Amino acid sequence: MRITISSSIKKIFLLFLVFAGLFYAKEFLMPLSVGAVVAMLFLPLSRWMESKKISRSLAVLICLLIILLIFALVNYLLVWQISSFVRDFDLIKEKAIEKGTYIQIYILDHLGIALEKQSQILKTEQPSLTSIMQVIAGSVRYIFINFVLILAYICLLLYYRNHIMLFIVRLTPADKSDEMSQIIHNITQVAQKYLLGLAKMIVLLWIMYSIGFGIIGVRNFIFFAIVCGFLEIIPFIGNITGTILTISVAAVNGADTTLLFGIVIVYALVQFVQTWLFEPLVLGPQVKINPLFTIIALVLGEIVWGIPGIILAIPITAMFKIVCDHIESLKPFGFLIGEIESKKNGQSLIEKLRGIFR
Repeated sequence: MRITISSSIKKIFLLFLVFAGLFYAKEFLMPLSVGAVVAMLFLPLSRWMESKKISRSLAVLICLLIILLIFALVNYLLVWQISSFVRDFDLIKEKAIEKGTYIQIYILDHLGIALEKQSQILKTEQPSLTSIMQVIAGSVRYIFINFVLILAYICLLLYYRNHIMLFIVRLTPADKSDEMSQIIHNITQVAQKYLLGLAKMIVLLWIMYSIGFGIIGVRNFIFFAIVCGFLEIIPFIGNITGTILTISVAAVNGADTTLLFGIVIVYALVQFVQTWLFEPLVLGPQVKINPLFTIIALVLGEIVWGIPGIILAIPITAMFKIVCDHIESLKPFGFLIGEIESKKNGQSLIEKLRGIFR
């Protein structure tokens, strides 16, 4: 009896091979993917400068200088806030020791583990200074190499974009070349709109968190506002992580229940404004992925590429959905990933607000 494998099983097996390839080719594909996404973000600026009779080489160089300037400003802002945070480190350390002592006494009273035994367990779990320095040195080297690679990829992809597009179009049959050009255009548009919208959203979150944390009296509130805003890169999980970090440091710093409750209230208000006003106005429908596959994409991105995979998960999934929507055999997968479209009579409040802001 001849055994046949169904088409669905073949597609699942092919998907597994793709993720295996992404995992084992991480060192090559991760910086290339980051460079490609950032290059798509700066593509309109490069085209605009070229339309003003600026050579492509000079336009790419200007884009590179803008990227370096943005990177330098963000680093300066972080270092400035971290330096003010470090000044309070001794006080935080003292409060942490007090809390740790309280926890040790609680464990002794309720679990019967002696203080000497707890100290012994903690000592055995602590890594040596040499191992910590080795990890830090390896991380700095890894980040520097990948940063240089990403910058090189951004410049070269911007410069050779037409050449690469023609290559992709020539790979497709002649009767499908127009459709392939449209797919490439749509993918580029999604990346641009998503990244620009995300950048605007992060700035708005910085402002809202700074105002909220400043009003209720959180120490180093600008630092925590920056952290919570940056973590917006990770949908659903990022803001919660930033708020938990803020609450934990405030609690160690000796904050009372009123301040901790105030942090939770600020988080809830910011999330309400972000979800019901800023996301529809700023991000809009650029990335139509339902929450289930948003989480799946984040988990798979972390498994395959770590933190860069989490950052790239949403735009890459949105690009994959565009490809699925244009290929007949993959349209069911595009439907599965996309949001459920509900038909409503009339114009919603959000749509009216978007029209006003436009």
